[in-house]
Amino acid sequence: MMLLHYLKYFLFHAIGLLSIVVLLAGGYWISLGLAAILAIYLIGDGLSGDDTNTPEFKYPQILTFQLWMALPLLCLIVFTSLWTFSSADVLGFGAWITDLTGYDVIGAREATGFGHHIAGILLTGLMIGMIGTIPGHELTHRTWDPVSMFIGRWLLAFSFDTVFSIEHVYGHHRYVSTTEDPATAPRGRNVYFHVLASTLKGNVSAWKIEKRRLSRKGLSVWSWRNAVLRGHMMSLALVACAFAMGGVGTAIYFIVSALWGKALLEIVNYMEHYGMVRNPQTPVQPRHSWNTNKRISSWTMFNLTRHSHHHAQGEVPYQDLKPFPEAPMMISGYLTTIVVAMIPPLWHKMMTPKVLEWDRTFASDEEKVLAAQANLQSGIPALINANRN
Repeated sequence: MMLLHYLKYFLFHAIGLLSIVVLLAGGYWISLGLAAILAIYLIGDGLSGDDTNTPEFKYPQILTFQLWMALPLLCLIVFTSLWTFSSADVLGFGAWITDLTGYDVIGAREATGFGHHIAGILLTGLMIGMIGTIPGHELTHRTWDPVSMFIGRWLLAFSFDTVFSIEHVYGHHRYVSTTEDPATAPRGRNVYFHVLASTLKGNVSAWKIEKRRLSRKGLSVWSWRNAVLRGHMMSLALVACAFAMGGVGTAIYFIVSALWGKALLEIVNYMEHYGMVRNPQTPVQPRHSWNTNKRISSWTMFNLTRHSHHHAQGEVPYQDLKPFPEAPMMISGYLTTIVVAMIPPLWHKMMTPKVLEWDRTFASDEEKVLAAQANLQSGIPALINANRN
């Protein structure tokens, strides 16, 4: 039985491998593959229930290795996706796959229409957000481990977001659920505005944090030791690789995929802390994050779903996070909640009652005052009127 608890996290890698197969199959298989992956999450989370198991793992090295394997997997996914858009058979990849499998992947690529390439961008961005950002998030919390930090930052480079390793760890975790946190969406905010606002403010915050760190060491902000600048150079190197594979068009294909992957991160930030309030002078508690224990999301996202415990104790590795079923709960699993968040009227209809329940059930007396102020500024009638009842 314990073996299954190790194996369940390999579902993450299986999803990544599935994306490679459908990209190589080309044509309508790309669109069908994207739809199938979405269905795995939307239907799977709906039918499989919650995972509240908290096993004790004797071999955490295996679990760390699973995280590390995300980097070669993501490299292969992105290379495959760029190859499907390029007109050249880079490194003889297509000929090798054809010889190996007997399936004419070069012919399939040539028969792939524009609409299916759009599906390829959406799929690639989803994989960058999932295979890249999720383990990148976990690994860059391990600031004591240079190997994990190296792999984590390269994973984040695929979404142009190595600054996440700075702002998230040293900014977001300190100021979460306050007005000082770029990633916490205030009540009433539109998700599309949040993607832009959080991205811009997050980059500014990371620059300020890194500037202070370098200043303490007596170094210039323009030093090569500046992790923000080094991170941007890592992302530019990936763009250069995409250009080398197929010119400007392939580079643009990668950039759009990467930006979609970055947008997914900010949508996740939006739904993880939407409407939460906290005095920044008080400790972060499990009630300051929206949580979910949906099984498929938990198994394929390294327990990112157990967000309440993660923010209460950010140094705890993913396998040791507790489910906290009594914490505030999201609408459903992660991908389902992402879809809802991308439809603002539906999001506010479903989340407004949850926010009001949070005010009644979870907020401290001080937070009730902050919540009342947030309600008045939300622009949502149900929240504004709640203060009058």
